[in-house]
Amino acid sequence: MAADEKTLATLALVFAPLSLVSIGGGPSIIAEIQHQAVVVHGWVTQREFADLFAIARAAPGPGSTLLAILIGFSAAGWMGVLVVSLAFFVPSSVLAYGAVSAFNRWRGSAWHAAIAAGLAPIAVGLVLAGAVRILDIDRANLWPWMLALAAAACRLWRPDIHPLVLIAVGAIFFTIATLFG
Repeated sequence: MAADEKTLATLALVFAPLSLVSIGGGPSIIAEIQHQAVVVHGWVTQREFADLFAIARAAPGPGSTLLAILIGFSAAGWMGVLVVSLAFFVPSSVLAYGAVSAFNRWRGSAWHAAIAAGLAPIAVGLVLAGAVRILDIDRANLWPWMLALAAAACRLWRPDIHPLVLIAVGAIFFTIATLFG
């Protein structure tokens, strides 16, 4: 896994802009991470991406950040981890600091409310795009789609249901479907 300069530069050029557009948190950029890592640059295969996604979600901490770092490792070893970490955290941290400073100065103004209301649907759309991309990995299997729709329906019907209960029920159904399907 030799880390050549071109790969490291490409990792920085891919992940720095992604850190700046992750409105709604990390899940909002999973679709683009998958597209860049699998389709555009071929750093990982579709199956490897699904495995790295599962590892990132199972580990404690922010999943998409861990996913980006794992892709950096797959593409360029430990130097890839370092480059992706810096590219993923520095630009968004600087932007967030500046935005929060300005946003707090406008608190209570019409601009403050308009910006907050305008960013909400963008965040929802980006998160939904990431979810669709992950669910679409195994196109032959409808169980992930059915379980995701059932979990969403349960949350809409009973918003007080704890998400861990839905995760546990989904895991049970998915296990049964995998064993007997």
